[in-house]
Amino acid sequence: MPRRQQATARQQRVGAELRKLREAAGLKGREAAALLGTDSAQISQIEAGLAGVSEERLRRITAHYNCTDGELVEALAVMTGDRTPGWWEEYRGLLPASFLDLSELEYYAAYRWDVDFLHVPGLLQTEECARALFSSRVPELPTADLERRVQHRMQRRIILHREQPTRYEAVVHEAALRMMVGSRAAARAQMLRILELSEAEHITVRVIPFDLEHFVDVGAAMVYAGSAVSKLDTVVRDGPHGTVFVDSEAQLAVFRTHFRRVEAVSLDPKRSRELIHKLSKEL
Repeated sequence: MPRRQQATARQQRVGAELRKLREAAGLKGREAAALLGTDSAQISQIEAGLAGVSEERLRRITAHYNCTDGELVEALAVMTGDRTPGWWEEYRGLLPASFLDLSELEYYAAYRWDVDFLHVPGLLQTEECARALFSSRVPELPTADLERRVQHRMQRRIILHREQPTRYEAVVHEAALRMMVGSRAAARAQMLRILELSEAEHITVRVIPFDLEHFVDVGAAMVYAGSAVSKLDTVVRDGPHGTVFVDSEAQLAVFRTHFRRVEAVSLDPKRSRELIHKLSKEL
């Protein structure tokens, strides 16, 4: 397969997992290349996500690496199998790569979790809310760039409305709901949007109320894209220098614990909807 100019986060993940399996087998790149009838440069490109791997070749590679984790192999085979360009490709070169990588990760995710304390999670935002948030960026975005980001965020919601929607759980702090992003009317519309979405069977919204005592787990803010195999989960976090994709097993375990902790202390879905409805009436 031809060498890619740039690998997506998902493609890099396949390569990274193959590298882990090679290293676990105690093989150097040149030794793996000899087993597969190629050269070490090709192995390096595959592990960097710059060279594609067919399903048949992936199975050959994992067999040579003596991988006995059948579920992992099957999940990796699925990741290499679908080569249909996603809707996000229309934004390539127009938006930061991290926007496209997030879209791809969540599109293929088996489930999605969000935890947010300052803003309504992107998948729950109205167009007005998204535009207000992107408008606050410093330096200010050109109008065309602003509208592309808003449109992209709205298109990401496809995972909630397609024929087989993604299971989605969001834990949002009351502070994020009370923060009036945009006008009062826009804030009320945002509340009603969350209430509408939360009625769907595959969507769960929980609220952490202000009056919760001893709550200090604010470091749990995250976007969690879950896979059919937990080893292939990914956490996406916004940092001071850009978006960070986390995929080490130890860190994933920590974030899963964080999510369960904030979920446990939040209001149940019914009481959460009641609080959101109350807040909408106050606007």
